[in-house]
Amino acid sequence: MIRTIKIGSCISVQGVFERQTANGNIVVRVGAKTYEGKPVAA
Repeated sequence: MIRTIKIGSCISVQGVFERQTANGNIVVRVGAKTYEGKPVAA
């Protein structure tokens, strides 16, 4: 499933959902890299 997260105040990353962390952030994978951030509401 493709998800979008927000990193910082103005950077968004869209990638494949990996997992949800205990603090409410989610981790997405883009190629070989993973990014953690706040989920963007649909």
